[in-house]
Amino acid sequence: LQHLDLFLEKLAEIGVNFEKRDNSVIVSYSPNLKSAKVQALPYPGFPTDFLPVMIPLLLNATGKSLVHDPLYENRFNYVQELRKMGGDIEIVDPHRAFVFGPSKLSGLTIESWDIRAGACLIIAGLMAKGKTTIENISQIDRGYEKIEERLQKLGADIKRISA
Repeated sequence: LQHLDLFLEKLAEIGVNFEKRDNSVIVSYSPNLKSAKVQALPYPGFPTDFLPVMIPLLLNATGKSLVHDPLYENRFNYVQELRKMGGDIEIVDPHRAFVFGPSKLSGLTIESWDIRAGACLIIAGLMAKGKTTIENISQIDRGYEKIEERLQKLGADIKRISA
């Protein structure tokens, strides 16, 4: 868990209720999430790969959040899919996006463009009202083996369907 310290600190700042136990993190319902600035930095800073999974969380937070990736440009390709679902997100420039919350997401058919986007869209789909279908899941499979089975064990209503 030592490599998750900055991530967990940011979750605490946003208002996520969690408890560290041995080699696990137990997360519980957190009704009053707050906006935040989330900025990626080189190791040992906040990991750039965690930024996409923060955006669905920030869509549930009250207020205007800033997501900033000074390390890479144009990594917000998944934002167009979140907008289709009802996410209020403004891309400011190739490095920054504002996330306005709370936003209510609606399920629909969306497409995953890469591994990180796929994780983001799965989280958004689980948050959304209604059914969400994610296409191009081969991108997700590259990074998360049998993710639907692991999420089902946590109680998620998710299944893999054949085309």
